[in-house]
Amino acid sequence: METIEYTPTFEQYAWTFGGVQPIMSVKPGTALRLWTEDAYSGRIRKAEDLPSVCVDMNHVNPQTGPFHVEGAEPGDTLVLHFVDLEPARDWGVSTTIPFFGGLTSTDKTATLQDPLPEMTWIYHLDRDKKSLTFEALRSEFRVDLPLEPMLGTVGVAPGGREVRSSLVPERFGGNMDSPEMRAGATCYLGVNVPGALFSIGDGHYRQGEGEACGTAVEGAMNVTVIVELVKGGAPAWPRIEHDDSLMAIGSSRPLEDAWRIAQVEMVRWLGELYSLDPMDGYQLLSQTAKAPLANVVDTNYSSVVKLAKDLLPVSSAYDGIHQHLRAAAATLH
Repeated sequence: METIEYTPTFEQYAWTFGGVQPIMSVKPGTALRLWTEDAYSGRIRKAEDLPSVCVDMNHVNPQTGPFHVEGAEPGDTLVLHFVDLEPARDWGVSTTIPFFGGLTSTDKTATLQDPLPEMTWIYHLDRDKKSLTFEALRSEFRVDLPLEPMLGTVGVAPGGREVRSSLVPERFGGNMDSPEMRAGATCYLGVNVPGALFSIGDGHYRQGEGEACGTAVEGAMNVTVIVELVKGGAPAWPRIEHDDSLMAIGSSRPLEDAWRIAQVEMVRWLGELYSLDPMDGYQLLSQTAKAPLANVVDTNYSSVVKLAKDLLPVSSAYDGIHQHLRAAAATLH
């Protein structure tokens, strides 16, 4: 397959979904080897660097793209198979930011409390052990954690001439912050505009479900992704397929509405796969689903519903394209 390598300059980053001209056009079946910058635009590099001093809020969450996919039309399904996610630096960074995070007052949940302290943690990467070292700032505690690279942001341009910040997750994907968006995952997104115009970014070296403090272990990433296209069949909300599971992601506020969206999308998917009546799908989902949180800190919250394939009859989502892309990915190593 054709393989294209692309590393953007700062001037070439996208900061929104929608409203940005494509950086290049690619054919379905193309493999892309891409470089993505971290959410801070690389401006935090040591524990003494604080977001309020170092980070320009107009330049957070830079995206690599958008890419125009030849032949993609509204109503089609963009397919992105993530072959490999490799940290591009030997360190990652996480911070607490005033009035941002899951356990502090925010601009939307206002209280008369002062913000939590602004702090920066640097995580050093051991490539041989495939681990990251957490070092406490206020004690001698330290612990090694497994390296689990993921992408916080994967999305397409919204429809209706809409332009959304790269900080926002919604039905077009965006800043969903799900640890399920990892190597080996196939992401399905509904196409809203000609060419789909997809972008990716916000690499995380690891992240707990929910992204509680508002930031993961943020880091620049080398990403290998195969781009494919299914004509028609656009999902209403993002879907993910792993070798062992099927997932749907909903994003909204309050959190229970994000959960509801993901559940409804999975009922729809069960209907497509097994011709199940929605009530039967609802019942089956109720007895089999797991519901990991993706984020509870962004402009919208994101909730995942996850079904284990071994609980279900054998099926072939999107005519088995996940299995096809897994095989194609093996030829790239």
